[in-house]
Order: sequence, then C-alpha cells, then structure tokens
Amino acid sequence: MIRVLLVDDQPLIRSGFRALLDAEDDIEVVAEAGDGPAGVEQARRHLPDIALVDIQMPVADGIEATRRIAADPALAGVHVVVLTNYGLDEHVFHALRAGAAGFLTKDIEPEDLLHAVRVAARGDALLAPSITRRLIDRFVTEPPAPAALGELTNREREAVALAAHGLSNDEIAARMVISPITAKTHVNRAMTKLRARDRAQLVVMAYESGLVRPRGR
Repeated sequence: MIRVLLVDDQPLIRSGFRALLDAEDDIEVVAEAGDGPAGVEQARRHLPDIALVDIQMPVADGIEATRRIAADPALAGVHVVVLTNYGLDEHVFHALRAGAAGFLTKDIEPEDLLHAVRVAARGDALLAPSITRRLIDRFVTEPPAPAALGELTNREREAVALAAHGLSNDEIAARMVISPITAKTHVNRAMTKLRARDRAQLVVMAYESGLVRPRGR
C-alpha cells in the first residue's frame, strides 16, 4: 500500500486529490495539512511514502517544507513531489535542489497523477530529461568546480552521466554492457557518495557539477 500525505492550503484541491487516490486499491491518503510546518509535522507523525506538497502556501512554502523533510533522517523514506499551478519555473528548480523527487502541475490528468504517485513510490524521478535540460538552461548559470565528483569511480561517473540524460537502469546497463543490477548499484553508490536524496537530485547535481553540460554550452 502506497501511503500519501497531501499538503495544500486549498481544501478543495486536497479533497479532490483524496477522492481520486483513495479510490485506488494500492494507494491510501493517510493525512492532510494546509501549510508547510503542518505538513512536516504530519510527515513525522505518519511517515508516508509520498508527500504531495503545494509550492505556494502560507506560513512556510512547499520549498521550505521540502527542505525540512529532506533534512530529517527520520523522514528519509518520504518522497516529496511538489505541486505547482505554473509549470516549469524557478520555484520548481529550487524545490528539486531542496530534495523534491519531482513535480506535477495541478491540472494533471487523473490517470497521470496516479501513475506519478506509483513512480515516485518506487524511488524514480518524476522529471523527463527534456525538462531537466530546460531547468538547468534557465537556472544554472556557472556550474561549480566538480570537486565532489572526485569521490566517484569512472564507472559511477559514467552511470550518473547516462542517468542525467534520462536513461533508465536497463538502458544504462545496455550502454555500459553490464547487468541492470550492476547499473543500479553504480547509480545508488553515486547517490550515497554525493549525498543525493534521490535520482532527481542526482540528475540536478550532474548538471550543476559540470559532469553533464546543457546543450549549447
């Protein structure tokens, strides 16, 4: 059962999402909150698999809530997916840097929302490579020196670069001529060494570190 926390200051949005999610046999909404701090408190109380968090909220916004959840070791199993009315913007980029596993727009189709919740629960990133490149092109100006990448082996660096281009573990394995399990191991070890919370953050780090360059640079 996938346990979901809804964090949004609009009760109508929360009730609509709850009705959709609770209708599924494998998904359960375990709690709701109307602002960032309350969302973090509910996350600590219920330890959901997924927290759907609105970016624009009173008291503390979704970016701050994401940052607090990502920084709490007790909440390491909570995958934050931020919700936005505006699509791709600076807030989304900051949320991903804060530790979000991906983002969704509130006008998403019901079947796409259900698919996204299941994808995020598996620990996969809700971020298409084309969207990643657009984010980096718009909000990363000067990549820092890739000092942190020195901790990675050559094979781990190769796996991270392929992941940043949007390849799945199976596709990385085929490209590197290794087994999917070994590909997953390379990616997971890179995440551990770089202290990336999830695959989405690892992809952003790959661009920010200079391991992968946005097109046209």
